[in-house]
Amino acid sequence: MSVPARAPSGGPAGRGGSGLPGAARPPGGKRAATAGAARRTGRLRAARSGARTPALLAVPAAVTALFALLPMVYLAVRALEHGPGHAWDIVAADRTAQLLVRSLNLAGTVVCGSLLLGVSLAWLTERTALPAPRLWSVVATLPLAVPSYVMAFSWLSAFPDLAGFRGAAIALTLSCFPYVYLPVAAVLRGIDPAQEEAARSLGHNALSVFLRVTLPQLRPAAAGGALLVALYVVSDYGAVSLMRYDTFTRAIHTSYRGSFDRTPAAALSCVLVLITVLLVLAERRTRGRTRLDRPGRGTARPAERLPLGRLRLPAVGWCALVAAIAVAFPVGTLAYWIARGNSGTWQPGELIGTAWTTIGLAAAGAALTVLLALPVGVIAARHRTRTAHLLEQASFAGHALPGITVALAMVFLSVRYAYPLYQQWPLLVMAYAVLFLPLAVTAVRAAVAQAAPELEDMARSLGRGPLGALRDVTLPLAAPGVAAGAALTFVVIMKELPATLLLRPTGADTLATRLWTHTGVAAYAAAAPYALLLILIAAVPAYLLGRHRS
Repeated sequence: MSVPARAPSGGPAGRGGSGLPGAARPPGGKRAATAGAARRTGRLRAARSGARTPALLAVPAAVTALFALLPMVYLAVRALEHGPGHAWDIVAADRTAQLLVRSLNLAGTVVCGSLLLGVSLAWLTERTALPAPRLWSVVATLPLAVPSYVMAFSWLSAFPDLAGFRGAAIALTLSCFPYVYLPVAAVLRGIDPAQEEAARSLGHNALSVFLRVTLPQLRPAAAGGALLVALYVVSDYGAVSLMRYDTFTRAIHTSYRGSFDRTPAAALSCVLVLITVLLVLAERRTRGRTRLDRPGRGTARPAERLPLGRLRLPAVGWCALVAAIAVAFPVGTLAYWIARGNSGTWQPGELIGTAWTTIGLAAAGAALTVLLALPVGVIAARHRTRTAHLLEQASFAGHALPGITVALAMVFLSVRYAYPLYQQWPLLVMAYAVLFLPLAVTAVRAAVAQAAPELEDMARSLGRGPLGALRDVTLPLAAPGVAAGAALTFVVIMKELPATLLLRPTGADTLATRLWTHTGVAAYAAAAPYALLLILIAAVPAYLLGRHRS
C-alpha cells in the first residue's frame, strides 16, 4: 500500500486543506495572517483606550458637557459683575470658611453613615443566607422614594430637639444610603463566584476572601455611590432648611431671596463648584483602574450564600431597624397628620391632577437626562483619556449647584437668548437634566464598564463600525443598568423642589411644590396627602430598582 506523501509544514494538507496544488497558500501566509489580526486588534484597542476618542461619541458628549456647563456662564457673569476683587472679598470672608467647614462636616458624616448602611445591607441581602433577601432588597431601596425634606419633617415633628447638625445628618443619611446600596448590590450580583472559590481553595478564610478579592471589586461602586451622596448633601436645601442648619445652599438661597444683588450668591456658588471638582477627583482616585468587565452576560451560577449561624437574628434585626427608621417611621408620621386633618384640607381631584403632572414631568426629565448621559458614560467607561475625564467632570458640574442657582441660570439664558422657553415646561425639563446628569452618567458608565470590551473588538473585527458595535453589542449588554439609572433619575426628579418652584409655569404645580407650600404655612395636615402620594408613586420605580437582578 502506498502512503501519500506528507505535505510541507504549513501547507494546505497539513492543515486539513483540500491538498490541491492550486489551493496552496504562499509561504509565510499563516504568520502574515496572524500578524495582520494582531495589528488589527492592536488598532482596535488603541482606538478604544488610546489618546483619541471617536468623533461619533465625542461630539454628542461635548454637546452634553457644554449643556451642563451653562450655569457656569451665568455664575461667571454674576460673580464678576462688580469686579474680581469684590467676588474675592466674599469668598475669603470668615463666614464662607464657616459654611465650608459645616457643609463638608455634614457631607462627610452622611457619606460615612451611607457607606455603613449601604454596604452592610448589600452584603447581607446578596451574599448571606438572610431570610427573605428579596424583601429586604426592596425595602433597602424604598428610602429613595422619601424626599429628604419629608424625612426631616418626620423626625423634627416627633423630636423637636433634633434640629441642627444631628437632625440634618440623620435625615440625609436615611434618604441617601440607597445611592450606595444599589451599585454595591449590583456589583455583588455580578462578581464571578469562581474567584472567591479559588481564594478559599488556597486557604483563605471568609474575612480574607472579602478583603482581598471582593472588596477591591466593590471599591469603584462604593466610591461612585459615596460621590453621589456627597454631591446630594452639598446641594440639598429642603432638609437643612427644616433642620435650621446653615450650609452653603441655605446661605445661597437666603442671599438670593433677601437681596437684589446676585454677586454674593454667585460667588458662594462658585465655591460649591470647586468642592464638586475636588469630590469628583477624590472619587476617581479612589476608583483607581479596577476592571469590572467579564466576558459574557451574567454569572453562570449564583454565588454561594454564606450561612449566618448565630448572627442570623442580629442580621435580621439590623435590616428591620433600618426599614423601621427609614421607611415605616416617615410613612407613619404622614398617616398621623392625615388622620388629624379632614376632607376640607385637600381636594382629591386636585391631588390626582397634580400627581399626573408630576409623573409626566419626571418621565420627560429622565428621558432627556439619560439621552444626554449615554455618550459621556460610554466614553468614561471605554476611553481613559484626559478628554474623557474632562467630559465626565463637566457633566458633574451642575449637580453640586443648588437647584435655585441652576433655575436662575436658566431664567437668565432663556430671557436673553430663548425667550419662548421662559416659564415653560421644556425649560424646567432642561434644568432637571443639568441637575441630575451625574446620576445617569454614573449608571451608564457602570453598566458599560461591566460589558467586556473584547466583545466590541470582536464585532469590529467582523466588520461592524464603532456605531454598529455600540448599538449591537455594548448597549444591549448595558441596557438593564441604563434602565436602572433612568428609574433612579425619575425618582429624584419627582422629589426636586427649588428649581421646580422657580421654573414651573404660572398656576402649575407638582406634588413637591404643593407639599412645600402647605408646609411653609404650617398646614401639615394639608401637606401630608401630597407627601404620602409622592412617596407611593416614587416607591414604584424604587421597588423595581430593588428587584433589579441583571
